[in-house]
Amino acid sequence: MLKKNPASADTRLLHHLRGVHWSRQRLLAIASQLSMLVITIFLITNVLITLGERRLQEEWAVQRYSELQTIGTLLADKISFQQFRTQMFSRAEPLRHYLDTPGHQEEQRLQQSWQSLKNNIPELMDIAVYDASGKFRLASSGNFGNTPLSKTLLDSIRSIGGTDIYTSNVEFAPVEDRLEPYQLQMTALENADQSIRGYLVTYNSVSQMLQSIKPAFSSNDSPLLLLDDQGQLYAGATNLDPLAGIPDTLGSSLRQSYPELWRDLATNNFGEFHGEQATFVYLKIPLASASQKDSEYMLLSYIRNEDISVRFAQWRNILLVTAVIVTLLAALAMIFAHLFRLEQRARLSSILLADGLFRADFGCLLVNESGRIICANDRAADILKQRQHEIENRSLQKLLEQDQQWYESVRQQLQQNKVWHGEVQLQALDNIVLRFNIRVVGEGRDGYALISFEDISELKQVRQDAFLNQLLSDSAVATALLAPNGKLVRVNETFDQLLQLDGSLDHTLSELLQNDLDNQWPRIMQLVSTHGVWQGQILCQDKRPGCIQATLKSYQDSEGELSYLVCTLERAANVRELPGPRVPHRTKVMPELEDLENFFNAMSPDEQQRSCLMLLDISPEALLSHMSEIESLESRQQQVETQVLNDLPRGYQMATWQLGKIAILVPNSDAINCHDFAAKTLENLGQHGLADGICIGIAAYATGQTIEQFLNNAEVALKRAKQSGERNICQAFTRQQSS
Repeated sequence: MLKKNPASADTRLLHHLRGVHWSRQRLLAIASQLSMLVITIFLITNVLITLGERRLQEEWAVQRYSELQTIGTLLADKISFQQFRTQMFSRAEPLRHYLDTPGHQEEQRLQQSWQSLKNNIPELMDIAVYDASGKFRLASSGNFGNTPLSKTLLDSIRSIGGTDIYTSNVEFAPVEDRLEPYQLQMTALENADQSIRGYLVTYNSVSQMLQSIKPAFSSNDSPLLLLDDQGQLYAGATNLDPLAGIPDTLGSSLRQSYPELWRDLATNNFGEFHGEQATFVYLKIPLASASQKDSEYMLLSYIRNEDISVRFAQWRNILLVTAVIVTLLAALAMIFAHLFRLEQRARLSSILLADGLFRADFGCLLVNESGRIICANDRAADILKQRQHEIENRSLQKLLEQDQQWYESVRQQLQQNKVWHGEVQLQALDNIVLRFNIRVVGEGRDGYALISFEDISELKQVRQDAFLNQLLSDSAVATALLAPNGKLVRVNETFDQLLQLDGSLDHTLSELLQNDLDNQWPRIMQLVSTHGVWQGQILCQDKRPGCIQATLKSYQDSEGELSYLVCTLERAANVRELPGPRVPHRTKVMPELEDLENFFNAMSPDEQQRSCLMLLDISPEALLSHMSEIESLESRQQQVETQVLNDLPRGYQMATWQLGKIAILVPNSDAINCHDFAAKTLENLGQHGLADGICIGIAAYATGQTIEQFLNNAEVALKRAKQSGERNICQAFTRQQSS
């Protein structure tokens, strides 16, 4: 690329852009779209199959529930018919003859009659007769033994009265080495005077009743189970392939084997339950007499989910084939859409390239493989201060005023990496510095170089100025740039070492200097906004011995808003270590009386002896007429504190004593000088419209006084000042305490 071959002709630089080129991004896009298509079709097909199977389950459940209702009705009808049949048995002629004239011949005749009935009625298991006291007399077989009737059973038949039929709950009886569920029906045999002469009991097989009804309504895929209200299985255990969790032996409990299903059955009289392996339909029906406590039983049927899947297999195959066809068609449509877009983009690439070249904000050049400039945009002509036709057909090496060694190094790097970045200084154009970006596109005679460049002379100068400013700021004075809220933006090395930051700027000036500067920050900002600068000394700290002189200067933007603060910190010598009189430094408005007390106790006895205390009351009576005016009082106190602090001489210390009262510790003064200072302070406040209602009490220090006694004397003077009404300033007389 960029070979020196003047004899070569200009090539068609944009020829390769007319073809279809599958980029990696395009291939990834197609792959991702096809993946999303396959996933979407798979999910939709799965949902449709699931919905279809669920719909088939619901249809089966509706049909099966209707069958259960019919079965329940037929069972009730059968039990009613059995009750009628039991009543007929009690009135039969052979039984009457046997009861009237009991004998062997009559017993044989009754047994033959009962055997004939059992042969013709499959569900009739046995018939028995008991006397009036419930003792066994005669039975058609010995399946149920000869035990007398229980007292509970006799009480039940007596409670229904007359010749009504009593029907018991379903129970089990061992018949031919198997358990057989049965129901007992009993009626009383009465004499002519309606006295009870005995009882007739019939035993009916529940499984035979269900077997006679079930074939007309269900198949092996839909078994029918009979359960009591405790989940015990009484019928329906003949399925050769039982479902997991469903009892397969008579007497076993569904409550223990399938508790999730049983909870649904126990709380509802009817309904359906969708399990992981099958769909269940259930219905509660009464089988015993209404007087029985546990007379409700549950008819339960189910169909396996795999049976539903087999029934839905044909529709599932149709859906799968349809999904595959739709996926293939959609994939082809996506690929053709991408091909169409690539063809469009290939046809418009040369137009977009030319538009980008000649409308860009930076200079652009097109260079052929021999190193000659094919075209340049307007911005390139402006930067190079030449006309476009003068730039075209020129050698890139001569245009950039570089030697053959530089040109060869650039050409070699382009052949290896296809990209070159660098900076070039043009002496013919007042030593301007251009940043170049050369990119090779295409191969051989169809290749070309796209060169973009921009003037970075100003950027170079800015970087040089920034470097010089950095060297200048690296001085012995600790300097920091702050945001208006006091957060550090930039610091020099001296500042970092002074406050031991270790390079961390995640701090504010108030937390670094401590000394309750955080509470005083609003007042400091007000002073900076008013005067443009604030100076103050920060009291000595344990980890940084010596006081710190702080200076804050404001920087405002074009709209007059405070943008940055320039802070300088210098170590200030402790006044208590200097020769001559030692005067405390003025630092801030102390928010607590304890701070003023600590400051006062730190003074030497001689300094305390020559000090006075001035107490200002700034709360006129009208201002405190309502509790809602407290905010106004706080605002006025802040204004007074700011003005007094601005005019306060060096060494004077001010503190907030109470809401509406300010204490000022005056060093190196007596009562007369302190009175003059109070009058001057009142006059200065009057010039700013803040002297209205202000009273001042003055007290001179007496040996041995505490700060509380000092304040009490000033408070006495303040009360007299409020009563005098003349200049509102009064002094308290103090005398030496006797030893």
